Amino acid sequence: MDIPDEDDPDFDRLHGHFGTIVEVWRDDADNATGDERDRYLYQVELTDGETASLRWRDLRPAASK
Repeated sequence: MDIPDEDDPDFDRLHGHFGTIVEVWRDDADNATGDERDRYLYQVELTDGETASLRWRDLRPAASK
């Protein structure tokens, strides 16, 4: 995960961690933001077994592990 804002409550918990997208949900968040990419919420399973729900802006392809 790549959480760019250090003030984001998920920064310490998720930034720099690896995971796998296990489910994709669709909602209407794009209506509020005006960005159609925000209509998808990704359920990610982290390597430690924890799960997180994230938007596209917090996900980056893994460069290496």
